[in-house]
Amino acid sequence: MTQYDVCVLGSFMKDLVASAERRPLPGETLHGTGFAEFLGGKGVNQAVAAARMGARTAIVGMIGDDRYGEEFLQLLKGDGVDTDWVLQHPSLGTGVGLPLVLPDGSNSIIIVARANSAITPADVEAAASVLTSCAVLSVQLELPVEASRTALQLASAAGVTTILTPAPAGPVDPSLAAFVDILVPNEVEAAALTGLDCGDESQLPVIARRLADEWELRGCVITLGGRGAYVLDPVNGLEERVAAHSVATVDTVGAGDAFCGTLAASLADGAALADAVRLANAAGALSTTMNGAATSCPDRSAARALLAAQPAESSPYPV
Repeated sequence: MTQYDVCVLGSFMKDLVASAERRPLPGETLHGTGFAEFLGGKGVNQAVAAARMGARTAIVGMIGDDRYGEEFLQLLKGDGVDTDWVLQHPSLGTGVGLPLVLPDGSNSIIIVARANSAITPADVEAAASVLTSCAVLSVQLELPVEASRTALQLASAAGVTTILTPAPAGPVDPSLAAFVDILVPNEVEAAALTGLDCGDESQLPVIARRLADEWELRGCVITLGGRGAYVLDPVNGLEERVAAHSVATVDTVGAGDAFCGTLAASLADGAALADAVRLANAAGALSTTMNGAATSCPDRSAARALLAAQPAESSPYPV
């Protein structure tokens, strides 16, 4: 019997968000148009998203012994996320993210890991009871790869469905592949992994199939931002291009995490991968209609309402 529906191993990032008309040139000081503070980090965002979808959710990670860390604990507890496996580092501060948001809602982000970088395989092993008693484990790459590998290995050996978001983009330790069931890269990450261009629609089946073959995956989902998503489910012989929803985008920070957290919650609830992707696609779209990261994650009723109002158009591909 599972103790949790979703467990997230992930990062805590206090987002200090600047808005500007454009990105500054090298050496240029540019007047911004706005500033705000939000709680984020891929791990926190995904945990909040999963919890708001109704999943019994726990998070494993490390914060600093500081004001930002306390803010995270309050947020997570308010959404019903179990924080018993969140450690506090005595000297390294809580991680920070520095997003720059442009008028169209697109963003670029610099992250400074701080306490996130200090979590060790031993810390992860100490949380084995929660990592092995959930239905779905979601992991990203904002933490040390050794910690991520340990979590994936423990969960995989226990029969837990494992999801990896290979973000931030860059080289990925090939040893992780043996413990990943479902890979969820965005366009930039998929390009980094394959060298192929996700902007070319004709390449999406090639990219998804290459990743599924090389990683021996049970599923591959490529998130395409304002273009929707692409899902490959080789187990059930299904491959689909899922169209985007029409929403008034304000801020895309955290949209991919809202997608991934919703995906994890839906899979834990027994949904087929393609159906989980459709609900996740709606949740990701809704998250862009609000500022912030974790706080912009919608609840299940809102995501279902959008899906009902704008049924996800999909185009099947032969596997």
